[in-house]
Formats: sequence, C-alpha cells, structure tokens
Amino acid sequence: MIELDAVKINFDTTNLWVLNIALAVVMFGVSLGVTLNDFKQLFKSPKLVILGVVLQFVLLPLVTYFFVLLIKPHPSIALGMMMVAACPGGNISNFMTHLAKGNTALSVSLTAFATFLAMFLTPLNFQLYGNLYQPTAQLLQNVEINFLELVKLIILILGIPLVLGMSLKSKFPDLAKKLSKILKPFSILVFVTIVIIAFANNLEIFNRYIDKVLLIGISHNILALALGFFVAKGLRLSFKNQKTLAIETGIQNSGLGLLLIFTFFNGLGGMALIAAFWGIWHIISGLCLSLYWSSKSKK
Repeated sequence: MIELDAVKINFDTTNLWVLNIALAVVMFGVSLGVTLNDFKQLFKSPKLVILGVVLQFVLLPLVTYFFVLLIKPHPSIALGMMMVAACPGGNISNFMTHLAKGNTALSVSLTAFATFLAMFLTPLNFQLYGNLYQPTAQLLQNVEINFLELVKLIILILGIPLVLGMSLKSKFPDLAKKLSKILKPFSILVFVTIVIIAFANNLEIFNRYIDKVLLIGISHNILALALGFFVAKGLRLSFKNQKTLAIETGIQNSGLGLLLIFTFFNGLGGMALIAAFWGIWHIISGLCLSLYWSSKSKK
C-alpha cells in the first residue's frame, strides 16, 4: 500500500488549469439560473435549506469519519474520502434531479447556496476530520496544508463565478437565459469529457489499483445517497424532495476535490485515486438512480 502513494497520476499543470477553468465555467453556468430571490425563497421554507446544509456539511462528513473508523482504509484513501465528503454537492446534480422528476428549483438553489458555504465549510470540515483521525493527521502534518490558501482557491473557483453569474442574471436576464441554455449542457459535457480523458490517460494505473478503491468508493457513494434519502424520508418530506436531497448529498463535487488534491497534495496516489473513482462512479450511480426514479414517476 505504500507503493500506492508513490503512484503519479498523469495530470500535469496544463490539465490542472483546464480543470480550474472547467469548474469555474460549470459554476458560472449554474449561477446564471440563480437569483437573490431564489435564496429568499429558500429561507421562506428554512426546513429544506437547513436540512440540505446539515446533510452536506454536517452529517456526510461525520458519517464518512465513522465509516473510515469502521473499515480503516489506507491513510491516503481515508483522506481522499474526507476530501470528497467535505466538498459541496456537484453541479451535475441539478441535471440528475430534473431527470429524476425531483425538485429542480430546490436542487439549483441548494447547489448555489452550498457552494457559497463551501468557501468556508469545505476547508473547515477537511481540516477537522483529517486531524481527528490519527493516520490522516500524520499525512496533513507532512503536507502542512495552508488553510487560507485553500479558502482562496475555493473562492476563486466557486465563489467568483457564482457572484458573476448571479450579477449577469440580475442585470441582463435575457442574455443570461440564452447563455444558460448553451453553457450549462456544454460545461457539464466538457467536465465529463475531462474526467473520461483523465481516466483514459491513467487506465493502466486504474487497472493496477482499482481493487483498492472499488468497493470503498461504491460503498461510500451508496452511503451518501442513502443518507440524504432516508433522513428526508424520516422527516416525512415529499418523495420529490426525498429524491432531491438524496441526489444533492450523494453527488459530490469530486472535481473540486481532485483539484485541491493536485494543488495541495501533488496528486497523492490514494487520495487522487479515490476522488477520481468517485468522479466516475457517482455519474454512473446518479444517472442510474435518476432514470429509475424517472421511469417510476411515469408509471
């Protein structure tokens, strides 16, 4: 397993910049459909807002920590799991919620709101749980990650595009609507393409080490999806909102996680592999679940 951390994934500075830009463009595309009024509407039904935030930034990192304690994976894999769990919901969750006949307006608004909170809560959760678990705490000591630099990068990639998109929507709504129709599907397609190309370029590495992350990644993702669904079900929310919160909790912004791993951890083998696997798997699991719910709704 020590060999795993020595693995260098084929992902150079150019790829990093492309991923930076892609994430910013995806966030900008999502924010073109968001207004300040959406945030105000969310606060008119604070139960859903609070639950969405608690699921993403309190329960998922906490459940991930206990899952790590239970299965005791290699430290770098555990740290990668904590990184993914600390990230906000992925932007592709909006498309999946729409496909699943969920509450799309809630999904888009929660994605934007979670992205805003992620500027502060993602670094906080990652540092908290990373230092709480002794094996990962040792890795963090060796890397000496700069908390402020982490916050700055997240603000640059998520915060600024969010503000710019909402400002454009506010001042030029017609232009924002036209751009949104083009940019949202295009940006998601670009992001998925980057994931596929990165996977293809590292196919040999994945084949060699996939057994180290396969079951862990699938189990972690199922745990996240089930957490969102059953907590919402336990609180007797509508089936539409149960589906939405399951997707928002189980579809994480693993692209952001990968970006942070390559920026601050030099693509540490175990971390990068689990985050990259999440990036591929949650698209598969999310689409399968959305298609199932969509067909169930039709029936």
